[in-house]
Amino acid sequence: MLGTSEAGNVAEVEKKVLIREGATVLSRRVIDRLNACEGLEVVGLDTGSADVIVDLRVGDHDGLARRRSSATVEGEALMDEVRRVDAQRVVMLSSSLVYGPHPNSRIPLTEDEVVRPEATFVFARQLAAVEHVLDRWRRGSSERSVAVLRPTVTMGLGASSSLARALAAGSGRRLGDEEPAAQFLHIDDLAAAIEAVVISEFDGVVNVAPDGWIPGDRVRALLGRRWSIPVPQWVREQLWALQWRFQRGPIPPGLGPYTNASWVVANDRLRELGWSPTVTNEQTFVEGTEDPWWVSITPKRRQELALAGVATAIVLAVGGLVAIAFRSLRNAAHR
Repeated sequence: MLGTSEAGNVAEVEKKVLIREGATVLSRRVIDRLNACEGLEVVGLDTGSADVIVDLRVGDHDGLARRRSSATVEGEALMDEVRRVDAQRVVMLSSSLVYGPHPNSRIPLTEDEVVRPEATFVFARQLAAVEHVLDRWRRGSSERSVAVLRPTVTMGLGASSSLARALAAGSGRRLGDEEPAAQFLHIDDLAAAIEAVVISEFDGVVNVAPDGWIPGDRVRALLGRRWSIPVPQWVREQLWALQWRFQRGPIPPGLGPYTNASWVVANDRLRELGWSPTVTNEQTFVEGTEDPWWVSITPKRRQELALAGVATAIVLAVGGLVAIAFRSLRNAAHR
C-alpha cells in the first residue's frame, strides 16, 4: 500500500490489522506471525479504524463453549466490529465441517463443493450462515473483500480442541465396515495459512489441509484399536449422545455422522498462494492425541461431575445404612 510522505517521496504505508482472537495457542501464533510481517501493523481491539479484520473467534468451538456463546452471536459481533472500524477486508476462520459428511461427495472436496453441513450439528450450520452473511456484505461494494479459511481437523501437542479430539476419537470404530479416510492439520500449518491469506490479499474461500489423507484402517491402527463390538449405526449414535451428556465419552450429538463418511479436502488453491504443509497427517494425529480426551473437560464441568459423584456416594451410603437398619429390625422381629 503506497502513500506520500511529508517530503513528497513515495513511502510504504502499513495496513492496520485488527485480530479478533481468543486465548488460544492458535491466536498467539497468528499474532506473532503477523507482527513479524512487513507492511502490517497489528492494532488493539480499542482502535478506531482498521483496514483488515482477522477473525479467529467465530470458528473457535471451545472458546464459544467457554463464553456460552455461539457462532451466530460472534458473527453478529464481527459485523458490528467491521462497521465500527470501517474495515474493507475480512479474513475469517471457518471450518471444512460446513461441507458436511456425504457419501456422494467427490473426494477430495474442493472450494467449489456445495456447502451442506450436517443438519443435526448446529455449530457447522451456524458457520455456514456466517459465511453467507460475509459474502453478502462483500457484494455490497467493489472495494470490499472476504477470505474464508476452511481448515480440516486441526490438532497439536497441547493445542487440540475438544472438537478435534472428538473427531479423532470417533475414527476407527466401524468394525466390519469400510473406514472413511481422515485428515489432520497441524496448528502451526494453520497459523502459516492464515498469514499467507492475509498478506496475499486473497479474496474467496480456501481449504486448509495437509497433503493427502490417512486411510481409515490406518487411523484404527494408530489408535491401537484391534477390535470392538459391531453394533448398528443408530445404536452407536445413541451411545455417543449418552456418553457426551455425562462426559463419559468424546462424541457430542450431531458430530457422529462426520465419522461415518469421508470429507477430506484439497489444498491446491492454498498452495497457489505459496503455502505448503510442514507436518504430515500421521505426525499431527499422533502428536494431537497424546493426551486423553478428558483433559478437555472444563473446570466447571469437572466440578459438576465431582459434586454428582459426591451426591451419588451419599445416596449409596444412606441406602446402605437403611438396608442394614431394615435387616437388623427384621432379624430382631424373628427372634
